[in-house]
Amino acid sequence: MLTIRRAEITDYADVERFYCEIIESMRDAEFKPEWEMGVYPTEQLLKNAIQEQTLFITHLENHLVGVMILNHECEPEYEKVKWQADLQKEDVLFIHLLGVSPFYHGKGFAKQMVAYAVEMCRRNSVKAIRLDVLQKNIPAAKLYKSCGFRFIESREMYYEDTGLTDFYLYELIL
Repeated sequence: MLTIRRAEITDYADVERFYCEIIESMRDAEFKPEWEMGVYPTEQLLKNAIQEQTLFITHLENHLVGVMILNHECEPEYEKVKWQADLQKEDVLFIHLLGVSPFYHGKGFAKQMVAYAVEMCRRNSVKAIRLDVLQKNIPAAKLYKSCGFRFIESREMYYEDTGLTDFYLYELIL
């Protein structure tokens, strides 16, 4: 049975190992997240997200199959985007670092994680979810479109792990 819950500090080692495994196993993949452990995600980022209760882990029985961060923080470039709705940060949830173990790709777990985020937003009267995807990460773009997200625009943004890179920005109005 699939369960999604907020991570606790005792989950940190498993979360770190999870991202390391994704990064290593997808190093030569056609569609990789371009993450680099220690750069993005950093230990501090993950521990802060756990402490702030914004890091969520997904288990199938005793196996960690997915992790994501859901918070109200975004890149400064987001301020320049013409979104569908003009909303305050507290009215928008941002999805970061959503990853599913490559051993579980194609089984619908990422879609269930997004559905969890949507339901959490509805319970908390959040009005929209926004995110960005590397332009070359076609599977992630397809995932968000299939979950009802609308493509907003393509934008060049800088991240520590990718440098200056082209991203697709998506939004789901709730």
